[in-house]
Amino acid sequence: MSDYLTYVWRPVTGGRHAFPITATKTPAGVPVMAFCGAKADAGELHDRSEVDWIREDTCMRCWHVLTTRP
Repeated sequence: MSDYLTYVWRPVTGGRHAFPITATKTPAGVPVMAFCGAKADAGELHDRSEVDWIREDTCMRCWHVLTTRP
C-alpha cells in the first residue's frame, strides 16, 4: 500500500463508506468508524466481492467529508 493512502472505500451494509486506512488493519470483532460516523465491524471491511461493491451506493456524507478536507 502507498504511504500516502489515508482512506479506503469499502462496501458494508448500508453503503459504500470511506474508512481510515488503519481500519483495514483492525481485527474482526472490533468496531471501526467511517468518515460519516457510520460504524461497522472491522471484519466487514475484509474480503468484499465485486458484487458487494456494485450493490452498495456511495455514501454521500463520506464523500462530502473527504472533499472538504484540507
